[in-house]
Amino acid sequence: MSTRHAPLKDPKGGLTAAGRAFYKKKEGAHLKPGVKGKADTPEKMRRKGSFLRRHFAHPRGPMKDENGEPTRLALSARAWGEPVPKDAAGARRLAAKGTRLLERYQSTRKAGAAKKTGTKTRARPAASAKRSRTPSRTTTSPRKKTPRARK
Repeated sequence: MSTRHAPLKDPKGGLTAAGRAFYKKKEGAHLKPGVKGKADTPEKMRRKGSFLRRHFAHPRGPMKDENGEPTRLALSARAWGEPVPKDAAGARRLAAKGTRLLERYQSTRKAGAAKKTGTKTRARPAASAKRSRTPSRTTTSPRKKTPRARK
C-alpha cells in the first residue's frame, strides 16, 4: 500500500505549505511564504528586499538549465511575485529592486523612530564644521596655556 504525500516543492517555484511544515519539523525553523504582492509595509519591504539581495546579487547558479528551462533559483523569484529572470542581467535587476526596498525600509524605520521620540531627523554636521567652532571661554587666571604633549 503506497501513501501519497503532498509535494514539498511548488513546480512554479518555492515551497508549498507542506514543504514549509516539513522543514519546520526537520529543522525547527519557521519559514513564512514569500511576499507575493506589493511590499507596502516595513516588514514586507525588509523580507522581500532581503530575499532579492540574498538570492540575486551574487547568484549561486545559472538562471536556465541546459535545456533552456528556468532553474529552481530563477523560479524562486516567481514565488515572491517577481518575474523569472532569464539571465544574469535580469538577476541584477531583481537585486537592484531588493536594494531599493531595503533603502525604503531603512527610511521608514528612521522616520518611525523620529515620530516616536518626537524629534526630526537631521544630518549630522561634518567633522570639519565641528572643528571650526571655537568655544568662547573666558580665562580668569593670568597663566599662559601651553600645548600638551600627546601620548
